[in-house]
Amino acid sequence: MQLDVPVSVISSFNHHLKIVSPRKVLFGGREYYVTKIGLHHTHRIGRTLYHVFSVAANHTFLKLSLNTDNLFWSLEDISDEV
Repeated sequence: MQLDVPVSVISSFNHHLKIVSPRKVLFGGREYYVTKIGLHHTHRIGRTLYHVFSVAANHTFLKLSLNTDNLFWSLEDISDEV
């Protein structure tokens, strides 16, 4: 399902490796605990840099985007394993 909605994300940052990792996503009254981080890439829209993460939360797959200007997360896509 294609979306573009704000979500709450609990993330961690490893200063040694300089890596941000989403850990838990709050969406639609549910908590999704990230069990695996897949692809991560960045892109720009104008001057704004976005970090995009594809993650798995058990049998649910989520695509998250972090806007580095305002540090807001959005859910771009969500799907269940078929």
